[in-house]
Amino acid sequence: MTPEERILRTLRGQPVDRVPHFEWLIDPHVVEALHPGADVEDLVEREGLDAFCVDLDYRADAIGDGLVRDEWGIVKRRGPELHAVPVDGPIKSREDLDRYRPPDPADPARYRTLEAALRRHRGQRAVILHLNDALSIPSRLMSFQEFLVTAMTDPELAADVIDLTVEVNLAMAAEARRRGVEVVYTGDDYAYNSGPMLSPELFRELILPRVRRVVAGYHALGLLVIKHTDGDIRTILDDIVEAGFDALDPIDPVAGMDLAEVKARVGHRLALKGNVDCASLLTFGTPREVRAASLRCLEIGSPGGRYVFSSSNSIHSTVRPENYGAMLAAWREFNGARA
Repeated sequence: MTPEERILRTLRGQPVDRVPHFEWLIDPHVVEALHPGADVEDLVEREGLDAFCVDLDYRADAIGDGLVRDEWGIVKRRGPELHAVPVDGPIKSREDLDRYRPPDPADPARYRTLEAALRRHRGQRAVILHLNDALSIPSRLMSFQEFLVTAMTDPELAADVIDLTVEVNLAMAAEARRRGVEVVYTGDDYAYNSGPMLSPELFRELILPRVRRVVAGYHALGLLVIKHTDGDIRTILDDIVEAGFDALDPIDPVAGMDLAEVKARVGHRLALKGNVDCASLLTFGTPREVRAASLRCLEIGSPGGRYVFSSSNSIHSTVRPENYGAMLAAWREFNGARA
């Protein structure tokens, strides 16, 4: 079974030969420590990961003071992590929305990194594309605080902003599918460690119908869809599952998300991914502690299949390389014991 087949079968709820593993992001300093002179794709191949994840290409122009503006018009501040932090957006009013022009989904430059990854990995490991559903981009086009206020005071405007981004993402998904992509993930976070960013009622009224539309649209293209959201999503977990996703990530332990509880509650309806604590354990723990936690996640997640082993978000810049190495070793140990 190839890694690509293993990912597709796991997401479809079909039997696989071993538990798959991949990460959304692996910081270059971790890669360099484990494989000097290598890049992320080299590490993925050398360590036998089952998928490689890519983003679409957006131009970003420097506007001073460490800020950049991307093709969505979102202003971001670059920091130590691979993803810049959004600080402002171009839409403040109905008039702004009327004038707004989103990125062109048909721009061939948008897909250069994706095409290169497909040439290198297709037929061997899955190439998984990062897209969005219905919260992250709208809440950045307006700035997060303004979006929350607008969602409560002018829900029609908020809905129109969301619908615009939904259309763009569906068009980009169609372009990606035409190029051979089979799996996408939506990176829209819905919750803090303390609970959902929006009240469950507002989430169900404003966001959830549009999430359903995105997922249905991706499925209509023949794509499998993984949902990523950090935070404590227990009060909206059933809503997320009902939207039709094929997998849920990352079952965030810092937010109180228990893998055994989530698996018992919804693991028969979709695949699960994650739960190895990257906020504290992989950053401050010891390799011995990481091994124990990794084996525990594998023992809980693997029965019945439908589990992808991974961190609780990503292998970010402060993860100790030896801890990710211990995590990989535990994964191989577990799969070897089951062979």
